[in-house]
Amino acid sequence: MVLTRRHLIAAAAAGAAFSAGLGRAAAQSYGQRVPVTGDDGRAVANSILPGEITGQIPGLRGVTYAGPREAQTTLYEFFDFNCPYCRKAAADVVALHDSDPDLRIGLVNNPILSPQSAQAAKVMLGVQRKLGSVAAWNFYRTLLSKPGRIDGPGALTAAATLGIPQAEVEEIADSEEVRLALKSQMRMAADLGLYATPSYVLGNSGILGHPGANAMAKMVASTRRCDRLAC
Repeated sequence: MVLTRRHLIAAAAAGAAFSAGLGRAAAQSYGQRVPVTGDDGRAVANSILPGEITGQIPGLRGVTYAGPREAQTTLYEFFDFNCPYCRKAAADVVALHDSDPDLRIGLVNNPILSPQSAQAAKVMLGVQRKLGSVAAWNFYRTLLSKPGRIDGPGALTAAATLGIPQAEVEEIADSEEVRLALKSQMRMAADLGLYATPSYVLGNSGILGHPGANAMAKMVASTRRCDRLAC
């Protein structure tokens, strides 16, 4: 039996509250572990993350990837569809992907701001499960390029433009597989103390907030050279 959107919203709200509680309990200590600044000249909060946790990220269910599988450097973005900074970040992440063919990008849902965010995240996970990462990457690009609040019905409409009947997308989004995938992604964000959206994991570093396109490109380059955000 397919759940209604009302059930989706209720389940999403419970998941978001659960993850937010975990984040407060398990937050890492962020500061200026490596002195880096964003495009605005301000200090970027970052931390060295425990390898036993970051090493589990590639095994997460439902991560959307763009870029070569064999890439030596992977940038993970943890995002919320209704985070205003995530719209700018999405444009910069897409531009970074287009300009750096050797970089692999992983998109991880962390819908901590609202039940509507969690509902949209479940739709993205449904797209990823049905059509794979290329379609989910395009879904991310499309949805975060639109103004206004993003909710489940709007996400379902966007997913339908990819060629999946809306009822089928909704059924997949309501599935146990998607529920578990979203739960595992939110738990990972909480375990890493990523209490801001967007946040990033690059190598063994966690980055809170979006530093800007140029700063992010420099951090990627430094991580390749010396495995630090700045050499």
